[in-house]
Amino acid sequence: MNPKLIIDLNKLRENLDWLTSRCHERMINAFIVTKVFCADPEICRVIDEGDADGFADSRLQNLETIETRKPKQLLRIAMQSEAEEVVRTADISMQSGIETIRLLGKAAAKLKKNHMVILMIDMGDLREGIFFKDEAQIFKACEAILSEPWLEFYGVGVNLTCYGGIIPDDENVGGLVKFAERIREKYGIPLPIVSGGNSSMMTMLKEDRIPEGVTQLRLGESFVLGNNTESGEPMEELHTDCFVLEAELVEVQHKPSKPIGTSGLNAFGERVTFEDRGPMVRGILAIGRQDVNPDGLTPLDARVEIIGASSDHLLLNLTDCPEYKVGETLRFIPDYGALLKLCTAEKYVSREYVGKKEE
Repeated sequence: MNPKLIIDLNKLRENLDWLTSRCHERMINAFIVTKVFCADPEICRVIDEGDADGFADSRLQNLETIETRKPKQLLRIAMQSEAEEVVRTADISMQSGIETIRLLGKAAAKLKKNHMVILMIDMGDLREGIFFKDEAQIFKACEAILSEPWLEFYGVGVNLTCYGGIIPDDENVGGLVKFAERIREKYGIPLPIVSGGNSSMMTMLKEDRIPEGVTQLRLGESFVLGNNTESGEPMEELHTDCFVLEAELVEVQHKPSKPIGTSGLNAFGERVTFEDRGPMVRGILAIGRQDVNPDGLTPLDARVEIIGASSDHLLLNLTDCPEYKVGETLRFIPDYGALLKLCTAEKYVSREYVGKKEE
């Protein structure tokens, strides 16, 4: 059934093996982020059978579906309204709010289940975490965790590149390590985890420059797409085509390149302009913006040009490849944003697995 997302499990296994091996050589735990593929059970099985140290996701709904004995880590700061569900579903969570920490402690006591907390410190990217210059607030949060008998103060963490695009370096990641050292000394606790970042750490990992003391990385895009998110460039050691989108042509027509008439807003409230490029061979695929981010697709046939999309139609310029006919399929490599939407649109986009192990 089209449109279809073709998932190569063998290539994902090889990406996983490379990443976990590199991390383990440096005594770093590799937690694999399952968010982008919505914790697909076949992919989670690959992770579970491999050497990953745990699973990480920003959505409790995803973590709940993962069948594993490995630890599950919640990435997104918890909502206070879901404190009990966080403790029930996740073994580890990343937190920054004192009141939320206290509610987690109460939930853990109620459920009689120990819960591990990683305190997030904002080292400059300005997403989640207590700002690194507010040391008084950081230590208050430390004491809030330590005051809850059913919570374990498991570590400190940082997020970089995801919002502000700040690149990890010796100063910001090294600064997190120094905070961990001060907390251990101040409170006399082991604090085993220093969660140093995500797939933007790939350059430092390859060049063996990750500051000593970092003990965890949270790896998503490097696993699924083989990318170093610091630079946005693919890594030669990893597969970049683990996911391929296939969609079917429902129309091929000769038409002008510029719409005719008075131009207003399109279906998304956008005012768009068009260049007159002369007559075109135009194709329409049965997939649209409800299913995928069109700007995140790269055609495997370089002659194909994506020229636009509506909710249900992807419009193509096929002038350089007029041999394509209605009913044929075209293939594309999605970027992270496109893959995220494709997996979330599971109701409309089917999946085919290549390299699936027999039961």
